[in-house]
Amino acid sequence: MNVIQYIMQNDFLSALMKLREWYQTGESRPVSFRLHLLKQFKKNILQAQDEIFDALNRDLKKNREESWITEIGLVLSEIKKFEKNLKRWSKPKQVDTNIINFPSSSFIYREPLGVVFIIAPWNYPFQLLMMPFVAAIATGNAVVLKPSEFAPATALVMKKIIHQTFQESQVLYIEGDGASIIPEMIKNFHFDLIFYTGSTVVGKKIYELAATQLTPVVLELGGKSPCIVQKDAHLKVAAKRIVMTKFSNAGQMCVAPDYILVENSIQEILLENMIFYIKEFFGENALENYHYGKIINEKQFDRLTSLLSSGEIVYGGQTIKEKLFIAPTLLKNISLDSQMMQEEIFGPILPVIPFHTKEEAMDIIKRNPNPLALYVFTSSKKDENFWIEHIPFGGGCINNAAWHLTNDALPFGGRGNSGISSYHGEFSFDVFTHKKSILKTPTWFDPKIKYPPFQGKLKWFKKLLS
Repeated sequence: MNVIQYIMQNDFLSALMKLREWYQTGESRPVSFRLHLLKQFKKNILQAQDEIFDALNRDLKKNREESWITEIGLVLSEIKKFEKNLKRWSKPKQVDTNIINFPSSSFIYREPLGVVFIIAPWNYPFQLLMMPFVAAIATGNAVVLKPSEFAPATALVMKKIIHQTFQESQVLYIEGDGASIIPEMIKNFHFDLIFYTGSTVVGKKIYELAATQLTPVVLELGGKSPCIVQKDAHLKVAAKRIVMTKFSNAGQMCVAPDYILVENSIQEILLENMIFYIKEFFGENALENYHYGKIINEKQFDRLTSLLSSGEIVYGGQTIKEKLFIAPTLLKNISLDSQMMQEEIFGPILPVIPFHTKEEAMDIIKRNPNPLALYVFTSSKKDENFWIEHIPFGGGCINNAAWHLTNDALPFGGRGNSGISSYHGEFSFDVFTHKKSILKTPTWFDPKIKYPPFQGKLKWFKKLLS
């Protein structure tokens, strides 16, 4: 059976047309209707908490606490943000009007985009599908959801929650092989937005497909996010925060520090501190540790283990294929031309690279430009500003790692190779709505200067427009 036959047999195209028809009825426009959907959605998530915990443990060996803070809790927080602010965000906003349009009034109206397509990866399968979905449904769109087929237990629970809460004419939940289904859906149906989270390689393919129909895209990609540790940093705190972030979810996080650039004189001290905290957080045998996860599948396991020969293993390096286990691993003496430094690691392997000057560190970062995140550990205000101003990147932290994404007052997203656009909180509202410009002009004042003949009026036009 080819892909087209598969899609037709599953009646996807008919279901997509029903989404468009439902959206065009205008049922989703009232804010009260959208708030009702959010309330019901939140209720069903809370009722399914134990099932979600269970599923995330089966797919990725995540513990309940990590699953809450990085998956369920973030989604519930996003719902709460929309419940609190949706009415205010949805109101027409009056803006300034220039003198040439006096006595008109100017407004920005917000309207949903239409039928949107959200595609999620496997590493945070609940959060990365449901976070953008909250905004999409709260802003009045009809939605197609495509979870990752590589986290099947979580996908099954999410399907149950979606079907409990929404009609299929409102939200269509698509399962199956993404590499086959997604391109055919984009080719055969005109979406009003495609929101993709995943690898840069796949993101480029989706961008190319979307361009044929001028479909706008949001691409939340990855990249090699550097972590810079200067000699004036608080090294114990730096080591603790780097280790906690890097080895969360067994390193399978797009904003995890991908490699460390450390001033040469403190490299060994930093390594000692990181080894101390790896043992403190995950024990001598991380395989048996409650807090340590597993690699998602054999394909990723094989890719990651092939990277272990890229440098000298300082700590860790143990692997067990049957358990999809790779120990938290630190490497040094890395060649910048190695495979390790050519691709995003996306696993529990952390190369540590010394540098002597800022220029040397910048040259290394430029090999993989526009990272999704940048982390700097320093006690110098001058130096933190130097790195912020001189390195293009999506977002980041000073004396911390990855926690910027938990603040919904900050936009989350990349630039260039690491993504297009950003979301979270009000930024998500912006992504899933169109800003419609409206000029309202009364009829009681209608100056002749605005109408032909224009001869002799140039000096007045210049004054009005300046």
